[in-house]
Amino acid sequence: MKRFNILLVYVCLSVLAWTGEPTDYYLNADNKAGNMLRAALTAIIENHTDVGYGGLYDVYVTADNLDGKVWDMYSTCSFNHKTDKCGGSIPSICACYNREHSIPQSWFGSKTPMKSDAFHIYPTDGKVNAHRENFPYGECSGGAKLDDKERGRLGASTFAGYNGTVFEPDDEYKGDFARTYFYMAIRYSGISFNQDKQNYGKVCFTYDASATPKTDLTAYSISLFLKWHRNDPVSAKETTRNDAVYTYQHNRNPFIDHPELAEYIWGNKKGEVWTVAASGTDMPNADDCTVYPIPAKDRIMVNIAGYSSEFDYEIHNLSAMSVASGSASSGNPIDVSALTEGFYLLLIKTNNCLIVKKIAIVK
Repeated sequence: MKRFNILLVYVCLSVLAWTGEPTDYYLNADNKAGNMLRAALTAIIENHTDVGYGGLYDVYVTADNLDGKVWDMYSTCSFNHKTDKCGGSIPSICACYNREHSIPQSWFGSKTPMKSDAFHIYPTDGKVNAHRENFPYGECSGGAKLDDKERGRLGASTFAGYNGTVFEPDDEYKGDFARTYFYMAIRYSGISFNQDKQNYGKVCFTYDASATPKTDLTAYSISLFLKWHRNDPVSAKETTRNDAVYTYQHNRNPFIDHPELAEYIWGNKKGEVWTVAASGTDMPNADDCTVYPIPAKDRIMVNIAGYSSEFDYEIHNLSAMSVASGSASSGNPIDVSALTEGFYLLLIKTNNCLIVKKIAIVK
């Protein structure tokens, strides 16, 4: 068997420390439920600093950076920050990148500050951005792609509640977009996203000026985005982006800091009292976590002393791309037989803790 000199990286911080969440940032939402919880979260994250539409490109340099290039969730293309911006016509995919409103501008009448809120505007390939148009997100069978470099497809919805045209992003980023929509529904609780002529906004958002809150997600989008949120947990990419946007806008996405909030507002804990303290319970100690064998061939074992709950995991290559994910429990094997030989990062995610280890695979 080959020998490897390998660095084991141990990181275990509460979400408060790991994501850079300021102490007591969510204190005013503590011990609240239902509409009181929603209103408290809105008050915490509203009135952010508007960076301006042009300022988004500055935010992207730190918020959407993959090895010095633009981190594009719509394509596998490689773009240099700022110098590869679109300007004028876009001849083909991979020609340039621009600013993609995950909630299209037409849905809210291109009004500020929504027009330049970095939490829902991502740097993406300009051609794919145009291909998505202002269709809602969803799931489709088959669907049309510009070419094999596009991350996503356009087709007829197969998800219950809507049968029109939708844009389905790659599985790897579905959770990112779900938590984006959760943020927008809370941050802009009094804004109508039903202003487009095609009524695509009404597929995802409701608006009733006499209701509390005035703005909410539709039954279709709640079901869709909770599914995506659960299947694609918060990634290191998102926490890095959350911190970066915070330095510019001085607000945060609560559903990245505390993913369980989605359940308390729309999911299986709706109406229950949420507490900041409860979200940090059952947190293992990184010193008690071991991964073996190192190097591994077909499977690895994770043992976390004193921690009996199931955990989620992701395996990233050294380019920070996810190559495997799933759920496991302490002492049970994780299948790595499909991985090629080399080094990887194993991200072990518990409720509010991340343990990262660098592992080696041999064949």
